[in-house]
Amino acid sequence: MSNYKEQIETTLIHGSLRGWSEQKTGAVNVPVYLSSTYHQEKFDAFGPFDYSRSGNPTRLALEKTIAELEGGTRGFAFASGMSAIASSFMLLSAGDHVVVSEDVYGGTYRFITELLNKYFIDYTFVDMTDLDAVARSILPNTRVIYMETPSNPCLNITDIEGVVKLAKSNDCLTFLDNTFMTPLYQQPLHLGVDIVLHSATKFLSGHSDIIAGLAVTNNEELAEKLAFIQNTFGSILGAQDSYLLIQGIKTLAARLKQSTLSAFQIANYLKDHPLIEEVYYPGLSYHRGHAIHRRQTSGDGAVLSFRLPNKEVAKTFVEKTKVPVFAVSLGAVETILSYPSTMSHAAMPNEEREKRGITDGLLRLSVGLEHACDLIRDIDLALEIAAKQVRVR
Repeated sequence: MSNYKEQIETTLIHGSLRGWSEQKTGAVNVPVYLSSTYHQEKFDAFGPFDYSRSGNPTRLALEKTIAELEGGTRGFAFASGMSAIASSFMLLSAGDHVVVSEDVYGGTYRFITELLNKYFIDYTFVDMTDLDAVARSILPNTRVIYMETPSNPCLNITDIEGVVKLAKSNDCLTFLDNTFMTPLYQQPLHLGVDIVLHSATKFLSGHSDIIAGLAVTNNEELAEKLAFIQNTFGSILGAQDSYLLIQGIKTLAARLKQSTLSAFQIANYLKDHPLIEEVYYPGLSYHRGHAIHRRQTSGDGAVLSFRLPNKEVAKTFVEKTKVPVFAVSLGAVETILSYPSTMSHAAMPNEEREKRGITDGLLRLSVGLEHACDLIRDIDLALEIAAKQVRVR
């Protein structure tokens, strides 16, 4: 029993209190330290906190929690997922080159194409389902390979260990956006990734009530550099939002497991519907990358996408559904239906979206905690109306 490792479901509940160093009252929740500054007892020796941009006890408890959950040594809580991603890219220098997953989140695409190049950092987008293509894209000045698996919104799968092997042989760092899987289902640091990133707004929070980003590493040198960048830019998560995120993390296992079960049922329903041209969900046995996904994860997740014939049919379907929220974002207790072309990937030019399979008929569904039967019935009724529209034409 000396080698026993605590199960992640237990760590999700109790990890935050381990990250709180002032357990004097017996409170089962970490306090919210709403203080911008801290009194110093000595003139020439400061305590662990001096100014909340540099460190806050509530935020520290969160950062220690995510580090433990991801199997890292240091965690960092940012004001948004994009600030976590952007800050990680600031580890690069002018003249460097990055290889990026072709089907990446639209906000990441926008940052790379419209801001990163202003710092004279070059980039190449590549289909990361093809390791040979990844290898061919690595240049002498490549410093980072950036992965997103499953990808947004077509759920393409990257062989994490395969990319890590290529990166190490070429002296590159690897970053991975783990938003869809969370540490409950996928732990990239254990597969050799250098920095794991999250839009914690999504599944980790789970309640559509905060904007937050996280970064985790087990490399102390990278951790020190990230800490410097975060403190310099000041893109930190506030104490109140840190507290809410800690609370959201506690229920992650129960939420994500239930949503995953429902997502699997919905994906199986959709794949047999005559109006649906394609369903993207890694839990389906025919999904491209299914075997790799099952090898490197312990769950299929609660996000799926499906393609309808065209924009008009997609519009009818969206307007006739009653249960899902039609909105940007994902990972909440409520089911969220999104239209990537004008939402998550609006920053991509149309021709770039088309190349990535983000057609005008593509919809993304983040399955929440409603009963699966209610969701399927609602989807079925909306599809029936949309199908009539197609038949009339």
